[in-house]
Amino acid sequence: MGLASEPESPAKTDALHVEKVSTSSRDGGSEHLEDLDSIEQTQSGKYAWLVAITAGVGGLLFGYDTGIISAVLVYLHSDLGKILTASEKELITSITSGGAFIGAIAAGLTADRFGRKGAIYMGCILFIVGAVLQACAYSLAQMTVGRLVVGFGVGSAAMIVPLYIAEVAPAKYRGRMIGLDNMSITGGQLISYGIGAGLAKVPHGWRAMVGLGAVPAIVLMGLLPFCPESPRQLIYHDKPEAAAVVIQSIFPNGTPEQVQQKIRHISAHVAEAKALKEGKGNLWLLKQLYVVPGNFRALIAACGLMAISQLGGFNSLMYYSSTLFALVGFANPVAVGTIIAATNFFFTWVNLMVVDRFGRRRILLSTMWGMALFLALAAVAFHWIPINHDLSLKTNKIGWPAYVVLACMIIYVGFYSSGMGNTAWLSSEFFPMEIRAYGTMMLTCSCWGSNIIVASTFLTQMENTTPSGAFGFYAAICFFGWIAVYFCYPEVKGMTLEDIREIFKHGFGVKYARELQKEMKAQRQVENSRA
Repeated sequence: MGLASEPESPAKTDALHVEKVSTSSRDGGSEHLEDLDSIEQTQSGKYAWLVAITAGVGGLLFGYDTGIISAVLVYLHSDLGKILTASEKELITSITSGGAFIGAIAAGLTADRFGRKGAIYMGCILFIVGAVLQACAYSLAQMTVGRLVVGFGVGSAAMIVPLYIAEVAPAKYRGRMIGLDNMSITGGQLISYGIGAGLAKVPHGWRAMVGLGAVPAIVLMGLLPFCPESPRQLIYHDKPEAAAVVIQSIFPNGTPEQVQQKIRHISAHVAEAKALKEGKGNLWLLKQLYVVPGNFRALIAACGLMAISQLGGFNSLMYYSSTLFALVGFANPVAVGTIIAATNFFFTWVNLMVVDRFGRRRILLSTMWGMALFLALAAVAFHWIPINHDLSLKTNKIGWPAYVVLACMIIYVGFYSSGMGNTAWLSSEFFPMEIRAYGTMMLTCSCWGSNIIVASTFLTQMENTTPSGAFGFYAAICFFGWIAVYFCYPEVKGMTLEDIREIFKHGFGVKYARELQKEMKAQRQVENSRA
């Protein structure tokens, strides 16, 4: 059953396949699900999960760094030659986000040419180098360079890992498998808080904190040789036989004919993508995100949600939680911050369990209002905490408002982690193959661009607008983001990557996607009744 028995992908055959894939009538959609992609309805094996778990270790790079800097800022003291000012703390925090922004662009521009795994390897190397530079830093300049190099690695891994998992995962488990990367992110944050609390009383313990960040990168580099390149990339680089082996491993219960159907299905879209890209440069491909209406709507939906997830205040809490809880009077702010990290980890697991069952859109609409509410309550509670203009306490006594702030932050993080904290990274599935790497690059750049704004302005915003003003601002972003999701974010659970491209040809596709979901549900009921 080799590919030699198939025609050599003549243009007419490819066109027919693409036409069938693109069929959007109710009958056509059901026919496609049943005939062209029937292997997706078979039970997948452990192989895909093992690959997703391995790639998800890349999330630890992101998570550990965002978590550990919170403790490092508290324990740096004068180890860099001086006591750091608020703006200098913002510099060494935000420079990583700036580096990640650049790293994401570099990974996006090379992901199709060199494959997904190459960018992950490069991210690991950069992270190791950056961790060593930070651990050896004795000046603000040295620390800044180390944080910048780490940012290059974090951005590369953050961009490529969800893209790679999306292309390997079976459609019905894609949300959960990408969620494994987010579990690693929150797990890395939790581990970093634990290490930060454990090394709090060790002289110059912050050096060990940043140095240990190289460990997940070393582990990932050791495990990557056991992971395959994604089937779509293998076909893109004219290796259909290797892609067939990977697909058979992902779907061990699929028949050889179903494997070949999947190959033809992907090959049709690869042929279309190559035809669009032939003779075109990176700039032309990037422009397709903006000049093709469907692509642009997908970009708005994906990048808009990602920007909201960062500008809504969560990473200010991750980066500065120890500083924040010291501000309201807690004696051991790193230990208190660990509660936040543990909440984040647990509710990311909750999202992982339900995202493919209830869908992305429903989860977002059920959680974002809660984020806005409890940020607003925290803003009110801050009004009753006696804080000077320079963010120092007028009294060392911990009153009820401090506990209200802590409770609000815990509940807010629960809503965030069970909702858009994970879901925002799933949006790489919105983009068609020919621009998926570029779309995911822009998605990641939206993350880090927004991250730069938050990391570089949080302490200054707290000083200038008071903590109440800062958290009220974040609450407003979450509220208006909730409204935007209602109108602009369609449901794509259970759809193949090749099917999703049709949705944004119909506006933002919210209503169209709802109709397709009903058709898919009806089709499954018919198949179950036959069985």
